[in-house]
Amino acid sequence: MRISRFTLAALLSVGTTSAFVAPSLKQSRQTNLGASVVNEPNSASGRSKDEIASELNSGKVLEGGQVIDFEAVKGPSRAEQALLQARHALQNQHEHAVHHTTVPTAILGINNEVIQEVGHDLGTFAYPETVQQCASYLRSMAPPGLFATTKNSDPTSFTAEQKAKFKKLIDKAYLESGEVTGAFAKTFYMGTQLLGEEARRAIWAIYVWCRRTDEIVDAPRDNDEDMLYDLSSWEMRLENLWKYGQVADVFDLCLLDVRVKYPALPITPFVDMIRGMLMDVPGLGQDRYDNFDELHLYCYRVAGTVGLMSMPIFGCAEGYTEEQAREPALSLGVAFQLTNILRDVGEDAVTRGRIYLPREDLERFGVTEDQIFEQRMDENYINMMKFQIKRARMYYERARRGVFMLAPESRLPVQSSLDAYGKILDKIEANGYDTLNYRAYVDKWEKLSIIPFSWYRTQEISKAFPLPGDTFTFQEA
Repeated sequence: MRISRFTLAALLSVGTTSAFVAPSLKQSRQTNLGASVVNEPNSASGRSKDEIASELNSGKVLEGGQVIDFEAVKGPSRAEQALLQARHALQNQHEHAVHHTTVPTAILGINNEVIQEVGHDLGTFAYPETVQQCASYLRSMAPPGLFATTKNSDPTSFTAEQKAKFKKLIDKAYLESGEVTGAFAKTFYMGTQLLGEEARRAIWAIYVWCRRTDEIVDAPRDNDEDMLYDLSSWEMRLENLWKYGQVADVFDLCLLDVRVKYPALPITPFVDMIRGMLMDVPGLGQDRYDNFDELHLYCYRVAGTVGLMSMPIFGCAEGYTEEQAREPALSLGVAFQLTNILRDVGEDAVTRGRIYLPREDLERFGVTEDQIFEQRMDENYINMMKFQIKRARMYYERARRGVFMLAPESRLPVQSSLDAYGKILDKIEANGYDTLNYRAYVDKWEKLSIIPFSWYRTQEISKAFPLPGDTFTFQEA
């Protein structure tokens, strides 16, 4: 499932009612985990019960227990240990001037699938030395103290000719980032067209980083060791970009430019997303989820993180803070990822051997895994889907209340993406709740037809006269 179908539109998620951080999950949700936790593998996954419980207990409950913030949570999992071992091996190789890569002539995370989808080569328009010179130029524009100093000092001034050259290079890198975004995330791309240029380009840069992370994990390889090497290298590159402003290719320049323009953008959700990708790796991750708490962690890592990445880009209205915006941003990430999971039940089971729906939900409604793999619809499955859709809509409503907390120029893209993605749930209902044999789809013209209603929802008058079905309440700061 990962980023090719995950909640890409969560990049357009932020806004709030007031949120609060409750006691740790270990204290407030003990009844969900309790003494039943034992150190046994979770079905065919690479994660034991103790590993899973350790991570769940580290989360923070937001707003009454419905949303969990799993920021920077790391358990003693096999995947974490494997990633750390790969990092140590890479560092050792670097010390001995040995360079490991599985694709020595390619841009990491830009594989043939991406190039074919876009329709032309990517990132080949600048020599490495020019990329590094451009990075020096971008670092020179950073706020004081944003980057740690290195042995090699950057130039302090640049000629008008150099600046024009670098601007052209950055513009081209952003153009190709937009092409990648449009090729893989059409609904999301449509939403970005409603943003101002700077915010739109920043969101494209973040999307491409997420896309590349997914491609690194998904790329065909003979063994997981090569993937872990590349993913460890990718994580270290991220750390060096955040700490030193260092880049390796033209697409890194876009993220560096975003880092300079939005210095409050945190690295944590990027690191957390890498852990989310690992949760889908056979033998290292998790292919079954016993309860919703476990699935919630997955939703945070692959979707809620993107909402957190987006917050500094979209900004908040006067009187509101990003800390207040956190809960609805995470809510929308959960809503979008649950929507993807419900839409793709049959596809995930048949083509990937995965079932994301929590086992406790399947058992509650009398739905079996064999039934899902055999794509057999019955009344039990319909009732289970009704329950899942109700849960997803609850998270949409938690997110919807906060749109007015956004900076005014960001409200329409967020609202339109929220409405378009939520429409998938309506399509599932229209298909008789059959997500085993049919994939719910909202076409381009339907998405466009939603925009006038989304616009109305961003206007002050909608608070007093909401559209039919809009039952959320707005809370002033």
